[in-house]
Amino acid sequence: MFEIVFLGTSASAPSARRGLSAQVVKHDEFRFLIDCGEGTQRQILQSGLGFKHLNHILITHGHLDHILGLGGLLSTLMRWETIDELNIYSGRWALDRIHDLLYGVVLRGAQPPMKLQMHEVSPGVFFEADDFAITAFPVYHRGSDSLGFKFEEKSHRPFLPEKAEKLGVPPGPQRRDLVNGKSITLADGRQVKPEDVLGALRPGVRLVHVSDAGRTTDLVEVCRAADALVIEATYLEPEAEMAQQFSHLTAKQAAQLALEADVRQLILTHLSRRYREKDVLAEAQAVFPNVSVARDLDVFQIKQT
Repeated sequence: MFEIVFLGTSASAPSARRGLSAQVVKHDEFRFLIDCGEGTQRQILQSGLGFKHLNHILITHGHLDHILGLGGLLSTLMRWETIDELNIYSGRWALDRIHDLLYGVVLRGAQPPMKLQMHEVSPGVFFEADDFAITAFPVYHRGSDSLGFKFEEKSHRPFLPEKAEKLGVPPGPQRRDLVNGKSITLADGRQVKPEDVLGALRPGVRLVHVSDAGRTTDLVEVCRAADALVIEATYLEPEAEMAQQFSHLTAKQAAQLALEADVRQLILTHLSRRYREKDVLAEAQAVFPNVSVARDLDVFQIKQT
């Protein structure tokens, strides 16, 4: 299961109720901050997340409404020294701007109190843990080397407790061994194999995150059958020409992508101040019914049903 916490859901400039782009994706003890618009550190505190385990920052692209909060965040971390290591992942163009911001403005010759690493990301898997991986993919957006991110649990065979009970496998380490693919021997000498208590192989949960995007034709396959798609909806269809001019999507275009890619759930973010939330929702729902418009501090759990 993945959980996503929306810290900022406005496009370009903040509004009275929406901050600039930032989300945190959680999986077990891992925390990934995606983008860091101005005011993000306050939203982290408002959400109750805090800074613990916030060692990984994924930046979709280097436009200022997605990176300016990094300066304040680093400044706070320098004083509090709450983490030992900070990793920032993005494309080369964005990392160059981030380097200028952090080393030229915030640090100005000083050394950060934690290990600060900037990782240039190319399309493909760039982060892998025992049970999930994160893949980067290219996203078209004017004048930037934009990236989208797919969070994907590894395929697994679910443990079937009713079968374990029937075979007399006690709760505890022996069940864990079976889940990890090891055969066990019970107290009465009977041997139990993993296939005796595990179900059929099933794909893990898939969460796809796309920030600013100027087109969707090259996103269909990467979004295919995702359990959730998070994507921008900066404009409405009457301003489709303006959306194209500034390399953004309408709510209808985002919904059409969700429909074509057969995703299970669509979550819209990066909304312009010019629209009412209910109008954004209505335009998308006319195409793809299972859609939500994220608000600041909303939390969504992405899991298989």
